Amino acid sequence: MNIYRSRLLLTLILLPGTVLSELTHETDPSTGLESWNWQDDQVTVEMIQRLPDQTRGFFLARGFPPAAVERIALGCLFQTIIRNTATDGPSVHIDLSKWQIRSGSSTKDIRLKSDWDQEWKETGVSREARIAFRWALFPTVQSFESGDYNWGMTTMDLPPGTRFDLHLTWLIDNEAREAIIPDMQCPLDRHPGPPALP
Repeated sequence: MNIYRSRLLLTLILLPGTVLSELTHETDPSTGLESWNWQDDQVTVEMIQRLPDQTRGFFLARGFPPAAVERIALGCLFQTIIRNTATDGPSVHIDLSKWQIRSGSSTKDIRLKSDWDQEWKETGVSREARIAFRWALFPTVQSFESGDYNWGMTTMDLPPGTRFDLHLTWLIDNEAREAIIPDMQCPLDRHPGPPALP
């Protein structure tokens, strides 16, 4: 499979020193989906676009009503994978409530499980569907020991096609770190159809 790949070497400014980091941006030509992979010497954050149709199928199958499914599908979802890549090092603490989205002149928080759950309660989504949704989303707070990783969906709550910078923060041994994944884009609401069967 040919994947269009661009790579940027970034410097993450820390106090008192600096850490070299790398950002890889890829486009899968068979799906058109883009991904961004940020990494330094201990942390990897991978953000992969999800087509709205993928999300529609996933949540319709879990009992969500069509209106709620559209709300999720058009909410700028990414498959998110976070790893502590150190073989023997300190833990990494992630709190998604500290992450921010900057688009144009506006700044906002990413949409968390608790935000969605409140909306689902108010709109009458069933308890069973809400449980499935909670398990599908990336945990809001999690600590990663050396070699640990996890994945789940994160939602930006932006219209399809919106471009934004994602500001990441995390703690290593209670020391705050931060980075920016620039010029990300919410997936477009395209309908390419399922891949051909072999």
